[in-house]
Amino acid sequence: MRKFVACVRAVINYKNDTLITCSLRIREFSSQFVPVQGGGMEIKMKISVSSYSFSGDIKKGVLSLYDCARRAKEYGYDAVEYTDMPGETFKEQAAAAKKVRQSADEAGLPISAYSIGADLFSEDKSDVKKEIERVKSQVEIAAILGAGIMRHDVCYNLGKTGNTRSFGLMLPTISEAAREITEYAKKLSIKTCTENHGYIAQDSYRVESLFNAVAHDNYGLLVDIGNFVCADEDNALAVSKVAPYAIYVHVKDMLVRDYKTGMCCNMTRGGRYFCGTVIGEGDVDIKRCLNILVRAGYDGYVSVEYDRENNSCEAVKQSLINLNKFFDELNIKRK
Repeated sequence: MRKFVACVRAVINYKNDTLITCSLRIREFSSQFVPVQGGGMEIKMKISVSSYSFSGDIKKGVLSLYDCARRAKEYGYDAVEYTDMPGETFKEQAAAAKKVRQSADEAGLPISAYSIGADLFSEDKSDVKKEIERVKSQVEIAAILGAGIMRHDVCYNLGKTGNTRSFGLMLPTISEAAREITEYAKKLSIKTCTENHGYIAQDSYRVESLFNAVAHDNYGLLVDIGNFVCADEDNALAVSKVAPYAIYVHVKDMLVRDYKTGMCCNMTRGGRYFCGTVIGEGDVDIKRCLNILVRAGYDGYVSVEYDRENNSCEAVKQSLINLNKFFDELNIKRK
């Protein structure tokens, strides 16, 4: 018999730093690991790969940005995702985007998403406005690429004054900016999302609060399975909290150690050390996280993001092989 426990979470909404609503959400989770094939349910997903995964070999000159789609097709991926286009000006970035799209078309792969960096918080409102306009211009780059989803960051650091040294106090500014961006993107039929990424925005409760604050039907979350390591969260539990808001997923694996090593030299917020690795070869319970996403009804793209620079092409190839095994075990079909 399947056992269930009730999970109760408070959803608190603020406007101008004033509490306006407080409600409870009750969700049921199975206390056992339940394969998704139960009940005759069939889930289909597509597997993409981020161009960021090829970074190491691109830097070495083994391949270029315009080779990523061809390699992805060769390895068996269904699509390719791209990060910030090269170029100092919009004109240069637009030209690169056209060339990237041509390379993807020639490889016969769609572009699943466009991901960019952004910092929508500043104590100077004019700086925020400039960044909003820059990100809007990147929405136009996403349109050139033919990507239906664009991911952007919201902030990287806490403010420098007492009133802004809190994510909660920064929330009104960044959520208002994200809402303006997604309203613009909707006119171009592009959905926008924010990832649990950027040192202070990697916690599940923080990105959930951001989602609730933006409160727009064109906006969602990019759930990066691996990034919760950076905030010392249990990956599966964190995924379960934000899965209902996911419109895109990064599959990332990490090696996590209590001590610094030659490979694991990046520090988590809690003082542990981590580094990226091939999907299925690290300490993140990828299979469990995928199962949680499926049970939440997610059926979009899952995009491999290899977060290390050595042996990029081989890592991308092996990651797909291992991810396909998880799909088979969970009865997830490729679209």
